Amino acid sequence: MSHSHDRYPYSAIVDRPAYDWPGGRRLALYLGVNHEVFDFGGGMGPQLAPSQTEPDVMNYAWRDYGNRVGAWRLIGLFDRLTLRTTALLNADVLDRCPGLAEACRDRGDEIVAHGGSNAKAQGSMFRPGEDRMIADVTDRLASLGVRPTGWLGPWISESRHTPDLLAKAGYRYVLDWAHDDQPTRLSTAHGGLLSVPYSQEINDLPAIVARHQEAEGFAGMIRDAVAQLLSECDRRPLVLGIALHPFIMGQAHRVPALARVLTELREADDPRIWWTTAGEIAAHVEANGLAA
Repeated sequence: MSHSHDRYPYSAIVDRPAYDWPGGRRLALYLGVNHEVFDFGGGMGPQLAPSQTEPDVMNYAWRDYGNRVGAWRLIGLFDRLTLRTTALLNADVLDRCPGLAEACRDRGDEIVAHGGSNAKAQGSMFRPGEDRMIADVTDRLASLGVRPTGWLGPWISESRHTPDLLAKAGYRYVLDWAHDDQPTRLSTAHGGLLSVPYSQEINDLPAIVARHQEAEGFAGMIRDAVAQLLSECDRRPLVLGIALHPFIMGQAHRVPALARVLTELREADDPRIWWTTAGEIAAHVEANGLAA
């Protein structure tokens, strides 16, 4: 069995050519908002607390709160701050949460494919079924008016074939690989596929559910990450994706902390920051022949 993925070679970030983001900016910052659905009475799903029985009403309803309330609370915040997001959409949201995906589209968010639902990890699928799932998800999300060019696997899970299948299906980039602070190229059987950074650290799910932090701690992580990356970006262009889940950061007691840190960053109006989407990052890299 091979111990290498053979998708990208080692490359130290200090050894790469420098380049700019549009307008001479140096830190690309985007909000990746996970709009997800789960199965009732089974399947995978984050837990607020251990379940005692099935159906797990407590955890299912907690997750569903994000679609019914939390997402709309976050959309209100993003509207006030005039922030577009990268909307990471399970295709099943179209049927199970009517109007949510359309609201993301109508406010100008980028639509990124995030599998069918988050009740099953993508990496557990056999190749023919995964291929069909990618095609089905792509077609359903394209009904919103724009075919998605980016993919985030449910549970950040890939099979051995996922990058090959995504490239074959016409995807430009994937968000699953959190191995760098710059876009990099993945080798596939159907040409190159960009990996755009998506943080597993500046991510409310592991920070709050797994590590038991609260909103102020997570907001502090955002502040510190941005400050550190700004201190480095004169030497190299960087990317920070802030990953949010409406059933976590869309809770009433957590939104104020998120609002404060995003307001601070917006009002600082640092000329080095490019507020953008994952797709615009990928498009800039492709148009200018950038990324190792």
